[in-house]
Amino acid sequence: MRIVLLGAPGSGKGTQAENIVARYGITHVSTGDLLRAEVAAGTELGKKAKAIMDAGGLVSDEIVLGMIEERMNKGLSAGFLLDGFPRTLAQAEALDAMLAKLEKPLDCTLFFDVDFDEITKRLLSRGRADDNEDTIRKRLAVYEEQTAPLISYYEGTGKLKTVKGVGSVDEISQRIFDVLDAHR
Repeated sequence: MRIVLLGAPGSGKGTQAENIVARYGITHVSTGDLLRAEVAAGTELGKKAKAIMDAGGLVSDEIVLGMIEERMNKGLSAGFLLDGFPRTLAQAEALDAMLAKLEKPLDCTLFFDVDFDEITKRLLSRGRADDNEDTIRKRLAVYEEQTAPLISYYEGTGKLKTVKGVGSVDEISQRIFDVLDAHR
């Protein structure tokens, strides 16, 4: 199974990613983790990324896609779960092109449908220093502008599966498992 998780910050992607990976035996591919690993290993991509991050910039799509492709080439026979990427339409299109070239197209994009009031409540309850109402509003605005268009994009590919992201962790997990089991 090859899956992308899609949803606003605080929609439960991280929590559910662990459950999906455990149940289906696929590899969790987090772009943040890949970036940190490449930098720590001192690879060419890692050196490029570190220079950009040290200068306060955002790592380019090209570098992130390179890291994902590198990870895909290390054998993910059971499949993968992409979390944190793609975040923009350009990234989604580039990812699809790369996966087609590798003959590992996505099976499914899981969209966590949670309203912004619930997300704000969740993020405020985490108690992180950067989770205040102003910061949360800004993060949700960026999500709306850049990432929400991916919902229509993946709908157009026929790969979007929407899961209501409210309820207990177990209830949400069961909804996800029902969708993925039907999709296998």
